[in-house]
Amino acid sequence: MKQTRLAPLVGVVGCLLVLVSLAAPYLLVRTAPGSAVGTYYAEGALNPLVAGIFALVAAIVLAAGRDERTDPPLAAGVGIAFGLFATVVIAVWAVTVPEQVLFDMDAPAIITYHRWASVAVSLLIPVASLWWSRTLGLI
Repeated sequence: MKQTRLAPLVGVVGCLLVLVSLAAPYLLVRTAPGSAVGTYYAEGALNPLVAGIFALVAAIVLAAGRDERTDPPLAAGVGIAFGLFATVVIAVWAVTVPEQVLFDMDAPAIITYHRWASVAVSLLIPVASLWWSRTLGLI
């Protein structure tokens, strides 16, 4: 597969992983998942679900650019910008959410790593978009 098609595909997969990561606590929390996860997401300075919107739009734009339904350089730039926005939103939330909220939830111990895993997968979007920009000869 050509790298001009592989890089945006990795970006789309990164977007989908961000969405899965944001939905995971709803599946992991055993007792009253809606209210516990709502509190978990609301306790930080920013709500990370906003990053889900950025990831969703970035996935659509990267897929359109990959299939050349939109200008690939424009799609790569949108992927960089929206990927960075999503990463910043999730990182600010991850740093500011109190750890006590995690201990108040009835969830497996793996939930303690959720914040940092979400930050890690959100980095796939801007990295893949930068890779695509490089293969297009923009940088």
